[in-house]
Amino acid sequence: MYKKEKETKTVLIPFHADRQLDYDKQSFYRGGYLFLQSIYYSLQLNKTCRKLRDKYKFKYDINAVLSDLIYARILEPASKRSSFKTASEFLEKPTYELHDVYRALDVLGTECDFIQSEVYKNSHFIGSRNDKILYYDCTNYYFEIEQENGGKKYGKCKEHRPNPIIQMGMFMDGDGIPLAFSLFPGNTNEQKSLKPLEQKVLQDFGCPKFIYCSDAGLGSESIRTYNHMGERAFIVTQSIKKLPAEDRAWALNKTGFRRVSDNKPVDITKLSDDDTDLYYKDEPYTPKKLHQRLIITYSPKYARYQKTIRDAQVERAEKMIQSGNTKKQRKNPNDPARFIGTIAATDDGEAAKIHSFLDEDKISNEEQYDGLYAVCTDLLDDDVNAILKVSEGRWQIEECFRILKTDFSARPVYLQDDNRIKAHFLICFLALLSYRILEKKLDYKYTCETILDTLKAMNFAKVQEQGFIPLYKRLKITDDLHEVCGFRTDYQFITKSQMKTIQKKSKGKE
Repeated sequence: MYKKEKETKTVLIPFHADRQLDYDKQSFYRGGYLFLQSIYYSLQLNKTCRKLRDKYKFKYDINAVLSDLIYARILEPASKRSSFKTASEFLEKPTYELHDVYRALDVLGTECDFIQSEVYKNSHFIGSRNDKILYYDCTNYYFEIEQENGGKKYGKCKEHRPNPIIQMGMFMDGDGIPLAFSLFPGNTNEQKSLKPLEQKVLQDFGCPKFIYCSDAGLGSESIRTYNHMGERAFIVTQSIKKLPAEDRAWALNKTGFRRVSDNKPVDITKLSDDDTDLYYKDEPYTPKKLHQRLIITYSPKYARYQKTIRDAQVERAEKMIQSGNTKKQRKNPNDPARFIGTIAATDDGEAAKIHSFLDEDKISNEEQYDGLYAVCTDLLDDDVNAILKVSEGRWQIEECFRILKTDFSARPVYLQDDNRIKAHFLICFLALLSYRILEKKLDYKYTCETILDTLKAMNFAKVQEQGFIPLYKRLKITDDLHEVCGFRTDYQFITKSQMKTIQKKSKGKE
């Protein structure tokens, strides 16, 4: 019985050394999208697309268009035309034409807010969302055009490019998973972007209770007051240099610190060179009407890092003085030339000459901030350690923007129509959401580069209409991907019927 069963699972396929390949016959197929498809259908985006189809009564398959654009954005980010070509290499070929992609963009842009709210609600089917802490930040994206158009306006580009830009504000939950985004013109102050998106989160998403966390640029007094309302609270970073004189003097004073881990008083001027602990002091803070709590932290490790960086910059400043090239870069706050002072001097009645020198006062003024960091909150009685832990999580939203720009090539943007641009960023947002959920399912064991490289390599060769041979290495990460997504593709040979079963499983169908 065992021998007969083994024989049925052995596939014999004849190859002919004297037979040429058939013309225009595809043998290479991408399979990494299957794992992304598992996330897509878990988010029930297919049902959201069905609602759009019923509303607009169009004939093309918008579910196939949207899903393929998301998979292609992760596996091979490029233009919409190139994404269509990438999708043609998937195990499941597109059931639509290229012109349907652009039609779908118009609908996706129009229904951007609806899709976001649906995805958020459906994301709870995958697992609980850590939406009691919401991080907010903004970035911008440039366009390969020279003239302003629609929402594409000249503004302060974070990459200092001369192109028109559009800005994106995004909320992320406490686990680093995107929650919602909005777009606004490049010439708009980013602080004005918060309230409209936060109102959408409050009303459409049903998230009335959370701690708002952001950097100082998005933590103005009005934003803090807004997030002090209802059941909300805030934790935002605070510039020590911008504190009122009395509070700044208190912050810079080296006395009154305690160790965060055990709350014991510590004299931070007597710490050893290799100390790695974190220390804090706090006081009530009411710059205007809102009662807050100002927390100052001191990290010897961070102080050593800042000193090392500054020493290198001072050395460069000295070389600039010696060479006579002391021109300052206005847009670079870390320009070594900031340590160079100038003085006009005259010799024996000659015209005044400008002499450059190393400004020790500026150096010592910067030194007093080494290792210090400030946080403001309206959580007046909460544990300091818990507050600082929330604040430290802000790096994850910066990581989200890095993935969007670098790994998913969200910019430059080549589309012109504002509605289609919104659809483009919706696709990028959904791609980021899918990736971060997959990352969480994998227990954050692998880097972004490792996960993406693995998915891109999970390809197959079709063999004489009989089935498929995997072309990738079996690794611990491929085992984990199969485990969390509930199907396997790592057999020596997969018959056509087995592959169809795998495709159904990736869509949550048995």
